Amino acid sequence: MANERYNSEPRYVISVAARMLDMQTYTLRYYEKVGIIEPSRSRGNVRLYSDRDIALLQRVKTLVEDMGVNLPGVEVILRMMQRMGEMQEQLEETKEELNRYKGGKQE
Repeated sequence: MANERYNSEPRYVISVAARMLDMQTYTLRYYEKVGIIEPSRSRGNVRLYSDRDIALLQRVKTLVEDMGVNLPGVEVILRMMQRMGEMQEQLEETKEELNRYKGGKQE
């Protein structure tokens, strides 16, 4: 859980994020405009990106630049990846419940 908090902690301003990703700042602003990414905002309304945001943007960059996927395709792929992750979590929870049930049952 602490690692989860660390990954989602906003820490990079847009110029640093752009440099980390080898992208232009206007590309990051555009991705925000079309809804691919939603960086946090500081009190002064400065965009702040987390490690999780950086990882997501790296996936987007790979899909667009290396695989030739357009932005609507990227959005579909990202939604599918999110849904698959949710389904994997549900499957793990169900397995744990089943194991608890089997463990508590007298045979």
